[in-house]
Amino acid sequence: MITLHLLAQSRALRIVWLLEELGLDYQLKQYARDSQTLLAPDSLKQVHPLGKSPILQDGEQVLTESGMITDYLISRYGQQLMPEYGSADYWAYQRWLHYAEASLMPLLLMSLVFQRVESSPMPFFVRPIARKISGSVKQSFLHPQLALHLAHVERELTGKTWLMGEKLSGADIMMSYPLQAARMRLDMSQYPQIARYLAQIEQGAAYQRAVEKAGEPLLKLK
Repeated sequence: MITLHLLAQSRALRIVWLLEELGLDYQLKQYARDSQTLLAPDSLKQVHPLGKSPILQDGEQVLTESGMITDYLISRYGQQLMPEYGSADYWAYQRWLHYAEASLMPLLLMSLVFQRVESSPMPFFVRPIARKISGSVKQSFLHPQLALHLAHVERELTGKTWLMGEKLSGADIMMSYPLQAARMRLDMSQYPQIARYLAQIEQGAAYQRAVEKAGEPLLKLK
C-alpha cells in the first residue's frame, strides 16, 4: 500500500494529483500546520528526520522531494506520463522535473522573504533602510529574473497543449505549483499561455479529485 504523508495546504498536492492521474490505490495522512509559524508539526519527523512534506511510503521505500517522488511513481507505475527513456524528449522532460524546484521556485521564495523583511516589525528608523535594500534587490535581481523565467515558460507552452506536447506528463505535475504561486503573487497579464495552461490543469478531473481530498495549496506562501 502506498501512503502519502502530506502537510495541509502544501505543494504536496501535486503528488495527490499524480496518484489520482495514475489511478493508484493509496492512503493519505494529512498533518496540520502550526497555527503561528505555518510550519510542519514535529510528528512528521517520526516518518522522516527532516519532517518535510511530501513523504511517500511504498513498501520499504520512504521517499522525499517532490521531483524524486514524481519520477519514482511515473517510472514504476505510469510510464505513459513520460517520454521514452533515453530519447531527446526524455531529457527535456527531466529538465522540467528539476527546473520547477531548482530554478523557478527559489525565486518565488526569495520574493516572499524580502516581502516579509519589508512588513516585519522593526524600529521605525530601521524600516526605511530595510525597505530600500529589499526594493533594490527586487528591482535589480528578482523581478528581472522572474520575468526571464516566466517568458521562457510562456514560449515553451506556445503551440503546445502541455509542456511536452499533446500529452500530460510529469513535467506538468511538477510545474503546476510554481506557476500557480507566480499567478498569485505577480501580474501575469502578459503570459496568456501560462493562464490557459493553469486553467486546463485546474479543470482536470484528477486534479479536482486531488483538491477535494487534500485541499488547495497555500499559494500565498505565507
